[in-house]
Amino acid sequence: KHLIVIGAGVIGAELGSVYARLGSKVSFVEFADSMIPTMDKTMGKELQKSIAKMGADFYLSHKVTSAAVKGKEVTVKAQDSAGKEVEIKGDYCLVCIGRRPYTDGLNLAAAGLTADERGRIAVDEHTLQTSVPGIYAIGDVVRGAMLAHKAEEEGTMVAEIIAGQKPHIDYNLIPGVVYTWPEVAAVGQTEEQLKASGVEFKSGSFPFKALGRARASGDLDGFVKILADAKTDEVLGVHMIGARTADLIAEAVTAMEFRASAEDISRMSHAHPTFAEAIKEAALAATDNRALHV
Repeated sequence: KHLIVIGAGVIGAELGSVYARLGSKVSFVEFADSMIPTMDKTMGKELQKSIAKMGADFYLSHKVTSAAVKGKEVTVKAQDSAGKEVEIKGDYCLVCIGRRPYTDGLNLAAAGLTADERGRIAVDEHTLQTSVPGIYAIGDVVRGAMLAHKAEEEGTMVAEIIAGQKPHIDYNLIPGVVYTWPEVAAVGQTEEQLKASGVEFKSGSFPFKALGRARASGDLDGFVKILADAKTDEVLGVHMIGARTADLIAEAVTAMEFRASAEDISRMSHAHPTFAEAIKEAALAATDNRALHV
């Protein structure tokens, strides 16, 4: 009846939202000040609004201090940023505070390899070759996002390198997806990253509630946000939350791979009614606030 989820990052959000949709009361306890804190802040806020509609509670900026089971009840204690303690009681507690490379027991030393403090194997930045010539490492055991499609690209790259080719992976263009409902997807830089690096940018957003296909299917939560360079108009990041965004993000990846501008996307014909129209409208919004249906 009541599931307590420690961690509201990608994994916590995905599993917690599953139980919320199945009818459980879900309480999220997260040390950061938002859900999915590694993504654009606006994505976490919108996802929280959507999941809250299912009755979920959120304890953001809370540090878990203990978790104990007594009989059929679990009690989790946590402190907020001011040091005030809260006590949450539920039927089960699910710990979703992150992942680490599964390199224990691989006997790396026998191959002349070592792992860092997080269990990752060091590799060359461009070839993914380890410190031992002829041994390569990819995917979750090396640095970078722990994503299946990232590992797939790295595996292909290593095979091509061994075959004498000269491939390249642009890690900035590896998309990230959160499989909640609504789905969250992103590629490129977040607004926070651009501000931190001093890049001047412009932003355009378009809400799903103004989208014909979303209104027809009843999937009104979410929006698409496009960040573009203030001077060149090149698309620097695309962030979206809503129905089918796990599929829609591929258009953004394609556009950014070819160094498209927001205006380029805004002038592409998108079939109507489709969810993909939200990308065109967001691009129009980033191009002198020209979105048509807001």
